[in-house]
Amino acid sequence: MKVFQPKLFTCMKTYNKKQFVNDLIAGIIVAIIALPLSIALAIASGVGPERGIFTAIIAGFVISFLGGSKVNISGPTAAFATIVAGIVVEFGMSGLIVATIMAGIMLVIMGICRLGALIKFIPYTITTGFTAGIAVTIVIGQIKDFLGLTYAEGTVAIETMEKLEAVGHSITTLNPQALVVGIIGLVILFGWPKINKKIPSSLIAVIVGIIIVKVGGLNVSTIGDLYVIPRGLPELSIPNVDFNMISSLLPSAFTIAILAAIESLLSCVVSDGMVDAKERHNSNTELIAQGVGNIFSGLFGGIPATGAIARTAANVNNGGRTPIAGMIHAGILFVILMFLMPFAEWIPMPIIAAILFQVAYNMCGWKKFRRIVKDAPKMDIAVLLVTFALTVVFDLVVAIEVGMILAVVLFMKRMADVTHIRTWTQYDEAATEDGGRLKNIPEKTAVYEIEGPMFFATADKIDFPIRPGMKVMILRMRNVPSLDVSAIRPLRAIYEVCEDEGVHMLISHANEQPFRMMEKDGLVDDIGRDNFLANIDAALARAEEIVKNNIPLDKNRPKSGKHNI
Repeated sequence: MKVFQPKLFTCMKTYNKKQFVNDLIAGIIVAIIALPLSIALAIASGVGPERGIFTAIIAGFVISFLGGSKVNISGPTAAFATIVAGIVVEFGMSGLIVATIMAGIMLVIMGICRLGALIKFIPYTITTGFTAGIAVTIVIGQIKDFLGLTYAEGTVAIETMEKLEAVGHSITTLNPQALVVGIIGLVILFGWPKINKKIPSSLIAVIVGIIIVKVGGLNVSTIGDLYVIPRGLPELSIPNVDFNMISSLLPSAFTIAILAAIESLLSCVVSDGMVDAKERHNSNTELIAQGVGNIFSGLFGGIPATGAIARTAANVNNGGRTPIAGMIHAGILFVILMFLMPFAEWIPMPIIAAILFQVAYNMCGWKKFRRIVKDAPKMDIAVLLVTFALTVVFDLVVAIEVGMILAVVLFMKRMADVTHIRTWTQYDEAATEDGGRLKNIPEKTAVYEIEGPMFFATADKIDFPIRPGMKVMILRMRNVPSLDVSAIRPLRAIYEVCEDEGVHMLISHANEQPFRMMEKDGLVDDIGRDNFLANIDAALARAEEIVKNNIPLDKNRPKSGKHNI
């Protein structure tokens, strides 16, 4: 599969009028769904509502045009809300633009380097933990607008815990009218799909919310009270960049890139299953498209974008089968931005909060979270809870860094636990092969079987005692899948002891990777290539020959001259 092969160009070979009609309908419906979501997610990210629409238009169009999926819909998503808000507070809008462009460049590099398949190595416990954590931070961040609270002058509420504290201090300013509007919005958002699944519940909630506030003359804040939404797309803007800004934003940009990669490729996998097509998405092409889309989004005043699973599912369910649907979705949003945005200023803030509550509920994955806590091993639960807690209390960058470190340590411990060494006895039933015959171990011969990976965490287990009168030591490595430099050191030390004692060391069934590592180290040449045998039968036969003929160890044979890699 080619690194860069946009699906749009392959789809055009068989494109027809019927498919265009289906794509048009799907694109319009997805745009209607994306409009309130884009506004709400931009507000949750600490930027103006128009920037969410800029992102959906620019990144949505570019990623559909260049993407590796036929049906993926991209735009702002909830996963970025917390980290974007943090960047805006610390570095301003210019810092966010730089971070978005940097993340885009990283995504392009990831795609060119064919790293699309490596995203699967992010542990499930970490993705579940930070996703649930993001959902909680979104809910906490929207309590103020949902309840219509008024913060005291001078209140600083940037971090999630600060927002929670500010809510507690200002709870007496609760606006009952705002709460009623918010509750009505929630009822519509969760109840409307049971009545009609074709018309998006968010659109109905917005319309009903506007009518209630305008007709009832309620004292409820609207988007227009807090923001001024301009018409049209912004001009290309290249921010001033210096080395200090780049170095400071690097961790955040990397987190954005990883999140964008995970979400977009997960969305592609989900949509592949929904479409049930023989031709699957091209993950590397999708990463490149996501990167280019984010670069353009940053240059035109947008925020980070990635594949949105809910919008992609809506696209598929309404007949979208080519990237044209995603491009139409972006085009419809552009028309709305140009001609209908004044109406968006009427949307009540409690409705925006209710929409984000629904987004948080849908993304939190509480069933998966509960299943892990209930059934998973304790260490996996610890990784999940630590990642979740750090996401809420601190931020996503810290959560992912610590979560990955814990997951790696846990993995190494598990690998170390399954690695052990077994000593064969003279007639060892455990040595029985599939045929059922026992292995006859020659006298003055010891057989040690290593099972599991040999790496730095298991190096202390590599200890093979030399018994009095021993002439041959056989190391059976059939079940050793990998070997690293830390494990070669004790292996070489044992070889040197064997050489001092005049004991022949034989290696049985060394797999490809361990053999290559020992070869690079020079250990293969030092032990002697003729002492590396294909299987245990050949090794035992060689040992019997050495013992029977009393063949001495040739200590003067040429050595590799190497001691370490």
